[in-house]
Amino acid sequence: MSSVPDRSPRLRAVTREIDAIDDMLEYADAADPIVWSRRGDILVGTGGAAAQYRVRAEDSDPSAWWQGIVASAAIDDPIGIPGTGLVAFGAFPFDRRSEADAILTVPSIVLGRRGGRSWITHIGPGDDTPATSPRRVGYGPHWSATLGPGALTPEGYQGAVREGLAAIAAGDVAKVVLARDLAGSVPADADLRRLVRALASAYPDTWTYAMDGLIGASPETLVTVSGGTVTARVLAGTAARGADADADTTASVALATSTKDLDEHQFAVQSVLTALRPHTTALVSEEQPFMLKLPNVWHLATDVEGTLAGHASALDLVAVLHPTAAVAGTPTAAAIDVIDRLEPFDRGRYAGPVGWIDAHGDGEWAIALRCAQFHLPEPSTGPAVTAGTLPFTAYAGAGIVAGSDPEAEMLETRVKFRPIIDALA
Repeated sequence: MSSVPDRSPRLRAVTREIDAIDDMLEYADAADPIVWSRRGDILVGTGGAAAQYRVRAEDSDPSAWWQGIVASAAIDDPIGIPGTGLVAFGAFPFDRRSEADAILTVPSIVLGRRGGRSWITHIGPGDDTPATSPRRVGYGPHWSATLGPGALTPEGYQGAVREGLAAIAAGDVAKVVLARDLAGSVPADADLRRLVRALASAYPDTWTYAMDGLIGASPETLVTVSGGTVTARVLAGTAARGADADADTTASVALATSTKDLDEHQFAVQSVLTALRPHTTALVSEEQPFMLKLPNVWHLATDVEGTLAGHASALDLVAVLHPTAAVAGTPTAAAIDVIDRLEPFDRGRYAGPVGWIDAHGDGEWAIALRCAQFHLPEPSTGPAVTAGTLPFTAYAGAGIVAGSDPEAEMLETRVKFRPIIDALA
């Protein structure tokens, strides 16, 4: 349900340093956690929303809304490190034509830890922000998900890949990223923080995120803005890890020398560079991709870095970068049309931007990969559950270029499903 405030509320944010907390995740909402975590650094939003922007993607302008919030806010932040002060967490759909909402939420309480320092931020309307203490709640019982085929079966996916290859052969696109889905459910009272914790523990080098029922662990940075520096990490080209050391080495060498995967990767790098050039100076990227090793896959990866030109915020850069060739294809508009024709489902926020922004316009945004979207009940209509269950949809995709093999691309999606499936189990 879309809900855009008529005007930006005047907020006051007060940040104070606190003693270390062993497990900040215990303070998140068990049914609808707001979390951003990587390598031990973490942000947790709790206590309800001090302000929220929720609107259909095609009508959304989250950057303008956030500028209005910041312009009227009073901020007391003596710490001044990324994640302190006024912060909003967001998740946006892959396609502006999606039925899913774009959402930005300013929590009433934000707990954070970065570089060994911990803090709490209280955010509320008016001049007097109540210093409400966050509630620590132990984890609920263990649970496991039921999981089954989605709208696109493995066989159907291979058929879609063949149609994608036909579009490439016809010259409609040079690359298209096609996804498939899995449908499942968990108990209606499942503590979703358990899923967040499982992903963060198994994949500490990824961005573990939870926002409005979207939960995942993404290896791909869409954009980070910090103190005038802009960085991005491009991932395209994937191979499963080997069963032993020799097989693992063979897999990595095969990926590093694969013409098909190197071409796919170059499409993705160029799309990021093209989008960022008008907004940066001294923009550089590595000449050759490096091998990024994750617990389940190898990726071809390239880091991009530049200096921000002008006053663009992280949200402004999200808008110009998304969707990259890594999750859509090339040319972008034509690839999205092919995706819309070949995928029998709405991606929603899968492969869309997810992250946070602060009052300076700095922030960290990833691409929502290795994820599941839980279909949370609408507050106005009551629980949207069936027989005591909470439904979800998981997604995984692969980049299709000339020379792609349908069965190999389907097997790649199986590898990419593994992080979320293992955590759901």
